[in-house]
Amino acid sequence: MIKAVLYIHVLSATAWVGGSLLLFALGILLRDRDAQKSVYAHLGPIYGYFETFWLTLLWITGLTMFFHFGIDEAMAHAPGSHLASLMHTKLMMVGVITVLTAIHMYIAFKTHTAERTPLEHLVSRGSSMLIFLLNLVIVWYAIGIRDLL
Repeated sequence: MIKAVLYIHVLSATAWVGGSLLLFALGILLRDRDAQKSVYAHLGPIYGYFETFWLTLLWITGLTMFFHFGIDEAMAHAPGSHLASLMHTKLMMVGVITVLTAIHMYIAFKTHTAERTPLEHLVSRGSSMLIFLLNLVIVWYAIGIRDLL
């Protein structure tokens, strides 16, 4: 059973991180602003639902493994351990990504057919970049955690 949960977690992470890599690449490679707007206008809403699904699965499977492997107990009884430290940092970053995703999606859906204000544009781009970078760091922490289990 736990192998299936791990499989779904890894698959979800692949979809989540892969999607952010795709959008990052599109943002860099599509130099034409009109082409960027057109691609994001069509891809954005689909991507939002797609990524929400995978992020939800990541939370469900991650929490399932968190309790199955007793990481909650390790964090409570050995808070200074390497595992507890890695897990604490990873959970903080996942929490930040979840909040940034909610903010980004709110702005994206609110302005889907309208022009963004400069502040909305800044927050949307900034949250996307932070999500992208944190994804890469979280994968690194996940590898470290898996090595300890």
